Amino acid sequence: MPADPAAPPIAADDDDPGGRPARRLVGVIVLIAAVPVLYLLASPHNFFDLRIYMSAMRWWADGNPLYDYVQPDRVQGELYFTYPPFAALLLRPFAGLPVGLTIAIFTILTIAGAVVTTWWLVTPVAVRHNIPRWFALGVAVPLVFAAESTRETITFGQINMVLVVLILADLLFAVPRGSRWAGVGIGLATAIKLYPGIFIVYLLAARRWREAATASATAALATLLAAALAPGDSWRFFTHELWATDRVGRTDYTGNQSLFGMLSRFCAPEKPDRVLWLALVAVVAAYGLWRAARAARAGDQLSGLTLTGLVGSLASPITWTHHVYWFIPAVLVLVDAGLRTPVTSRIPSPRAGELGPRRRRALLILAAAVYACVAYGVVSFHDWGVAPERTNSPVEFVLRNMYVLLALLLLVVLPVGHRVLPAGRTAPTVRARG
Repeated sequence: MPADPAAPPIAADDDDPGGRPARRLVGVIVLIAAVPVLYLLASPHNFFDLRIYMSAMRWWADGNPLYDYVQPDRVQGELYFTYPPFAALLLRPFAGLPVGLTIAIFTILTIAGAVVTTWWLVTPVAVRHNIPRWFALGVAVPLVFAAESTRETITFGQINMVLVVLILADLLFAVPRGSRWAGVGIGLATAIKLYPGIFIVYLLAARRWREAATASATAALATLLAAALAPGDSWRFFTHELWATDRVGRTDYTGNQSLFGMLSRFCAPEKPDRVLWLALVAVVAAYGLWRAARAARAGDQLSGLTLTGLVGSLASPITWTHHVYWFIPAVLVLVDAGLRTPVTSRIPSPRAGELGPRRRRALLILAAAVYACVAYGVVSFHDWGVAPERTNSPVEFVLRNMYVLLALLLLVVLPVGHRVLPAGRTAPTVRARG
């Protein structure tokens, strides 16, 4: 088949004239060197969450009820083990390892997951815009590691990046290709931490019935396996502990960047009205998943999964800052759309003309603003106090709810309708959306 002359050429590292590769290399080196500074300046966590997990696993291995484990905390009061039983089964083998070795394993897995997923996300965009892939990855990886969600995942010893790998592998590769394994990654992620279940709802909204069924069956089978091996703990988790949000800490703490967290900060020390919260969740979820489904049906997998991740972070009662990975693909979507021209977008619809220079500049400015917010973070450089506090001023409202406000904004303005395909492939003509 002859090559399409309108398709952008695949980027090559030796295409640049003069000293541009050298300047790009210097820029990448500077970015890489700057990242450790953020880790040194931000609040140190000393793998606090991972140490709780390992203490809980040793407690469980000694024959104690898993969900009786509790550890005092100066900010949150008391912290318990709150993951589903299937996650506990996966963590149990680490109980016999030295803590230092476990920390090293989790850190390596997180770093590898961040690099791999960034490669998946960035490569198609680099090819589409004729940017050398080594340069795109060299810029993107340090920026991903500088984001607060990644910093907090690494320094708390969290497992979020493992879940991101499972979800992205499913939605960027298995689902678009119609693989028989499509849905398995989402199902496993859901069994480990429940909140990825929002992506099963996304598959249903996008009318991917088989993939949704596979994800649901995988989550159910993993949960039943855990129930067979730990029946008492499983029964207790799903009948009681799952509904006890106070087990994971104070909902009004600034680190909880969900709609429920925002309402809790208005009402502290009292709890917010749950009817109001559920009404807000219903509106946000309906609108966000509607846009996500439109993106999926237009072939725009990246925008679809990004919108879904943002909906999940808003709807969950507890969304710690290390959960909100979804600003990273959101920034990439904004940059991709901001760099598009009639040639690179390959969307001949009259609506593509609406993406003029002014709107593209606005999208790039928004991408920079969103990234600046998530790199600075909402808790990394602040001590927001121990005692429950109301939100008392507009400035404080914005600072303490920055991720919630950004997520709501992105649900409305995130561009959808352009395809994000594996490197080396160009998108067929599709109708532009929203």
